[in-house]
Amino acid sequence: MYEFAIVWEWLAFAVRWLHVITAIAWIGSSFYFIALDLGLVKRPHLPVGAYGEEWQVHGGGFYHIQKYLVAPASMPEHLTWFKWESYATWLSGFTLLCLVYYGGADLFLIDRHVLDISAPAAIALSIASLAIGWIFYDLLCKSPLGKNTWVLMGILYVALVAMAWGYLQIFTGRAAFLHLGAFTATIMSANVFFIIMPNQRIVVADLIAGRTPDPKYGAIAKQRSLHNNYLTLPVIFFMLSNHYPLAFATAHSWIIAALVFLMGVTIRHWFNTTHARKGRPTWTWLATVLIFIVIMWLSTSPKLPGAPEEVSALPPTLARFAADTHFPAVRDAVSTRCSMCHAAEPVYEGLARPPKGVMLETEAEIARHAREIYIQAGRSHAMPPGNVTEMTAEERGLITAWFEQAASAERTE
Repeated sequence: MYEFAIVWEWLAFAVRWLHVITAIAWIGSSFYFIALDLGLVKRPHLPVGAYGEEWQVHGGGFYHIQKYLVAPASMPEHLTWFKWESYATWLSGFTLLCLVYYGGADLFLIDRHVLDISAPAAIALSIASLAIGWIFYDLLCKSPLGKNTWVLMGILYVALVAMAWGYLQIFTGRAAFLHLGAFTATIMSANVFFIIMPNQRIVVADLIAGRTPDPKYGAIAKQRSLHNNYLTLPVIFFMLSNHYPLAFATAHSWIIAALVFLMGVTIRHWFNTTHARKGRPTWTWLATVLIFIVIMWLSTSPKLPGAPEEVSALPPTLARFAADTHFPAVRDAVSTRCSMCHAAEPVYEGLARPPKGVMLETEAEIARHAREIYIQAGRSHAMPPGNVTEMTAEERGLITAWFEQAASAERTE
């Protein structure tokens, strides 16, 4: 079973690597086409049906790009579709969610001081929230309210803030922020899969059949693309937030999430306005900085600690780590080498919160984080950073023996 922990760690790393690569491709192409669309210039010599054109230089060559709002008079021989960047990003992200948060539900997904539920129930809530979120958003867009893009964005913002609060009532802080990112990313990718791509296929099919395409399909796709544009930066923030407990593990985390969405709007507004050649609204940067300062201030309010978890409350798969014969010595080593940082109130200079929100002050906390301790301090020398607390080779060997013996006992039972 300890070999499984190592394979699982590498598998999560590989999927995370894939997720980052595909996200770069999706976000990069999205930002490029938004900038291109906003920068189009109408000129009198354009072909019939062309909305605008743009000249660009890159890689030692020049590009002449024209956009048709509906479609050109005839179909080109080769047509490039941009879709798998989005699909691959969502699929790799959901796979990573399964590996890390569903596979490690008792550690990463569930906080029994927040809501005492079983792992299957927590996973079901997670999946249901992603699906229901898309259905709600899609129905909202297709309702009469969907005719006004900015009213629609306002309602969507309120819904996202409500989800931020709701997730924090169910999951750990890390999982709540990660789910908020997944919730938003699901809407974005579903926009591509269910709306943007089907609408484009309808236009192409009409053109091939000799029919005049209805411009409404392009208008609908453009509205969804605009939503994706303004949601991208917050999604990136929430995906990175699991490394920063000051974001997800404080008393006002849901307000911080609400402000992050606003920062995404102010930053994208500057770029969108600049690309459209409508000036440079520098006030957006001042607003962004002020919002970020408010976020930092809100993060100084610590989250009230819950009651200490007892070893007896741990699931059997984790409780056996506390019952192992090596555990007393491991507990002493962790308390000596790790708890100065991984505590509710770290004593190490410069730390206001425990790294990644991980605390190792009690026997239950040490047993709960057995796999992480094994990987970070047993199998590797990642922790303590720079070995600042001078953990010895004997202590690392003890941690390795502890985890592998307890894991092997799990396999033989």
